[in-house]
Amino acid sequence: MNTVVYQENNQPAQISNVVYDDIYVGQTATQTRTLSDADIQAFAIVSGDMNPAHLDPEYAGHTLFHGVIAHGMWGGALISTVLGTQLPGPGTIYLEQQLHFSKPVRIGDTLTISATVIAKEDEKKRVTLDCQIINQLGEKVVSGNALVIAPAERVSRPRTQLQTMAMFDLGARQRHLIDSVRDLSAVRCAVVHPCDVESLKGAVDAASHGLIIPVIIAPLVKLQALAQEANLDLSGMELIDVAHSHAAADKAVELAAEGKVEALMKGSLHTDELMGAVVRCLALRTKRRLSHIFHLDVPMYHKVLLLTDAALNIAPSLMDKADILQNAINFAIALNITEPKVALLSAVETVSPKIISTIDAAALCKMVDRKQITGGIVDGPLAFDNAISANAARIKGIDSVVAGDVDILMVPDIESGNMLAKQFEYLSGASTCGVVVGARVPIALTSRSQGSASRVASAALVKLLAHHYRTVAP
Repeated sequence: MNTVVYQENNQPAQISNVVYDDIYVGQTATQTRTLSDADIQAFAIVSGDMNPAHLDPEYAGHTLFHGVIAHGMWGGALISTVLGTQLPGPGTIYLEQQLHFSKPVRIGDTLTISATVIAKEDEKKRVTLDCQIINQLGEKVVSGNALVIAPAERVSRPRTQLQTMAMFDLGARQRHLIDSVRDLSAVRCAVVHPCDVESLKGAVDAASHGLIIPVIIAPLVKLQALAQEANLDLSGMELIDVAHSHAAADKAVELAAEGKVEALMKGSLHTDELMGAVVRCLALRTKRRLSHIFHLDVPMYHKVLLLTDAALNIAPSLMDKADILQNAINFAIALNITEPKVALLSAVETVSPKIISTIDAAALCKMVDRKQITGGIVDGPLAFDNAISANAARIKGIDSVVAGDVDILMVPDIESGNMLAKQFEYLSGASTCGVVVGARVPIALTSRSQGSASRVASAALVKLLAHHYRTVAP
């Protein structure tokens, strides 16, 4: 018996066929494949088959199979793969396929797919093959005969290199963030001038999630008209009437300084209006500079990324950067990231007197060595590709434990940071939220263009930090 075995992820560079005249009874081709959750998701998307037996673990747990199983026709597709790429291979015309499903296929099962020639019909160059799929326990899960017309001409073609399909659960890390603070009590939060639909809806939604107890500060006539227009229920919420956005910022800061709220949330006013009021209030200042941190769920990256500072500090000095770096490390630790890895970004990965950010990065690394900055593993200067990709770092001869596993990206100035954050969001599909740290209370700070989901996630951040600040001084 002539058997050709191809292992998954170890495919030959060429696809060749077996012409009818070279096919003989007993000839076999096999292939192996391990079922993953991504396979099930991808097949559901391509086929449109959204049967909850394949996609909903809670539902599937109560079925006859007691758990999620693969679509039956996924097995059929595996048989088609063997017929179309190996035996007979390119040029094969599929005529019939019988399928008998004996056992379910579950995530993690490793399957051996085989096709064995059992009959030939010379006049029409038809071939009948016995097709079987066997799992890792030796159990037959799918079987049936296939009838094909085998090719008459030899074909050998380079294997087409397809783009990798990746399955993403967009926003999953933000949902995990919200779930992670579910057991903490809601914190009183001053919501400052939420006079557009998204900012007001964000506050209402954050309250409904049990994240904050909102104290809404805004011109009441304008606020109530907006709530009615957007069908948002403000009943039971504390509302404070002020004349305009500047007054709202001042009142919110006053409440925070008096300990009547534990957090602030930016509404539809400009960032400098709110932050100007915070900076003027000495009671809310700490020894460190205020800085902003983006919490990014980037689909193509394997964990949460933090980005600082892309919103407050325009052109920070070295000592400003030291504060920004320590703020970010402390924030990551509050998120239960042990020894966060920080990449100090620049345009290049070598120190150059012509690029000030590389000099600052080198100085910050030395400050870490001298324990002037503590709690993190810091490397820089690193170009963006070296920070994100360990392979890019290896190619350039960079030996770094940060490269490819970074938790915090620290940018040299607000221009590069702002552009990078928006590229993550608008080109990479990142879910974003953000918070200002360095004050006595955390401040949820999002762009006015961001929707309710981002504001809810930002509320989860301030809830987490407010509880953290009760035991650890900011």
